[in-house]
Amino acid sequence: MSAPEVLGPHRLVGPHRDLLRRDGVSVLLETAGESLPRVLHWGADLGRLSEQALAAAAAVTLPAVPRNALDTPWPLSLLPGQADGWLGRPGLAAHRGGTVLYPRWVTRSIDVGAHHVTVDADDTELGIALTTELELRPGGLLRARHTLGNTGGTGLAVERLEVLLPLPDLAGEVLDLTGRWAKERVPQRAALQFGARVRESRRGRTGHDAALVLYAGTPSFTDGAGRLWGVHVATSGNHVHAVERLPEGAGGSAAVLGGGELLEAGEVLLGADETYTSPWVYFAYSDAGLDGAAARFHDHLRSRPTHPTAPRPLVLNTWEAVYLNHDEAKLLDLADRAAAIGVERFVLDDGWFHGRRTERSGLGDWWVDGAVWPRGLGRLADRVRDLGMELGLWVEPEMANPDSELLRRHPDWALAAPGRWPRTARHQVVLNLARPEVSSYLFEAIATLVRDYGIAYLKWDHNRDVHEPVHEGRGGVHRQTLALYALLDRLRATFPGLEIESCASGGARIDLGILEHTDRVWTSDNNDPLERQRIQRWTSQLIPLELQGAHVGPPQAHTTGRRTSLQFRALTALLGHAGIEWDITGCTNEELGVLRAWAGLYRELRPLLHTGRLVRPDHADEDAVLTGVVGADQRRAVFLYARLDTAVAAGGERIRLTGLREDALYEVRVRRDLGEVPTMDRVPPPWMAEPLLVPGRVLAELGLAAPQLLPQEAMLLDLSAVRV
Repeated sequence: MSAPEVLGPHRLVGPHRDLLRRDGVSVLLETAGESLPRVLHWGADLGRLSEQALAAAAAVTLPAVPRNALDTPWPLSLLPGQADGWLGRPGLAAHRGGTVLYPRWVTRSIDVGAHHVTVDADDTELGIALTTELELRPGGLLRARHTLGNTGGTGLAVERLEVLLPLPDLAGEVLDLTGRWAKERVPQRAALQFGARVRESRRGRTGHDAALVLYAGTPSFTDGAGRLWGVHVATSGNHVHAVERLPEGAGGSAAVLGGGELLEAGEVLLGADETYTSPWVYFAYSDAGLDGAAARFHDHLRSRPTHPTAPRPLVLNTWEAVYLNHDEAKLLDLADRAAAIGVERFVLDDGWFHGRRTERSGLGDWWVDGAVWPRGLGRLADRVRDLGMELGLWVEPEMANPDSELLRRHPDWALAAPGRWPRTARHQVVLNLARPEVSSYLFEAIATLVRDYGIAYLKWDHNRDVHEPVHEGRGGVHRQTLALYALLDRLRATFPGLEIESCASGGARIDLGILEHTDRVWTSDNNDPLERQRIQRWTSQLIPLELQGAHVGPPQAHTTGRRTSLQFRALTALLGHAGIEWDITGCTNEELGVLRAWAGLYRELRPLLHTGRLVRPDHADEDAVLTGVVGADQRRAVFLYARLDTAVAAGGERIRLTGLREDALYEVRVRRDLGEVPTMDRVPPPWMAEPLLVPGRVLAELGLAAPQLLPQEAMLLDLSAVRV
């Protein structure tokens, strides 16, 4: 790796080329003289390159000068704009008193490490400074962010500061996600055409319809094949993901991929010497399809020092068991039965606090309702711990009902323009966390509960989108998001063992920003396993299984009305941080026996499920889902084969098991811990009868003849290497 040449303490001269390499990914940067660096390459590992090879790489990527264009080749810099020659969406949009800025950056210094580059630049005439950070994370995930500083004497309004990277011309197709409540993360694909595909979210939270990750890749890329480039913006407020292609080349590329925080009017107004830092924007390259990209995100998350390392405890959440109908005797009975089947964490959901008999009242009054809990929560807390379980508690601190003591005393605490209330949703409004007195009240109220009852876990909900957010006359989402992060961090610092779940009316706040301050996400309010198979599959494109809440609901899902078997519900919930959300006091002895066996299966498999590599082998049947987790040493693997609907073909489907060592011999057995596999076959495939020894190469290429499972059923395959 080359070191930058420095003239004096900060000034650079001459061309500089720096290559970052990690885990199969390379990033090649060039600075020509004082200009802002440009990315010559982000993608497949280029190997170790000599100075001569680095210079050649810069030379071969310099484009021709076409007719009717700028007179000299122009670079696509780290922050592209019109002064560079880029006529697409600019990386920076800012003005000073209405005067638009077109920066001509001068690079002052470059700090290069083994896996990071930090660039400092400025435009002294315009009175602005820029610091850009790029870092290759473990697993080859690239992240970048900008910090913009106001070095001028008057206010600087920042309207956009996005990270944009060049996209190779190989990319011809895009994929992102959309959705709604209880139907999150629905994939949508399209051809990558000229113009911009921009996914903006103004919901004040990540959103049920969030893009999650925006991918551009080679046409027809699949789970296991194709090259693709993906972007994820790590913020929990308003945000934008974008891909844009222009007919003219841009420093060797006609397209960019990136995004950033979506800023409303007045949200970022910098005084003299003030700065604004964009959220981290993550970029995932893969030459092994969607699975390869997902692995980069998972490796990054698992490499964090804050990543949960203790076994993820089996949860029982009381919501779908009792809803708001709290009764101490009922909940004590529920706790007894939960412990008897192997539950390790008991979470008391909504309904425990002052005035909370319906969803129309009480939200914001964070003290125990004496009418329902005359002795407080102490008896329940003691019983839960005596049974060997942790106690968790539901809260929704960012919201309040107009019918609450809190808002009757402090109507000005709502996140709204003075004298103007936004429309309510779920009979609640948003509190302005950026006001210090609001965050202080919430911290003291929650800290008191955690301290008094020994709470080990908070289910932190956020049950509505944010409408008309105003803070001190300016857009309020930016400050609200930072204030949320600060409140979460203050609680975690005060109670180091406390775990917090990000829930937002299900899966509406799932992003890498919130996961810097919490310990898991609630994937969806929809516990229907048929829906969950798809929701969990696409959530895992960003989030590993150990951070996704996945629960066994009742026989009839309250979101869809669909009835499903206990085996299908339980096997689907294995693929995550597992739990139960069901009134098990009404279960039969047979149902309790299945749940007890399932709890044992979860405890057995979670070391593998929560550390292994996720694989989704390509297969032709769109009405079946095949999901595998392969251990790091490839000695153990499990695959869940789920039938969502009846197949058109009566036989002939193969279950190909990939991600294994080709030269290893595996024992393949069907796990029947929860009962027999429900099939429509007169005679199931012979391999299902007894454990079978099969080479990894055969499993990947020939696969296993699939049984005709009943619709909305699943089977679990357990593989162990007997010879490596």
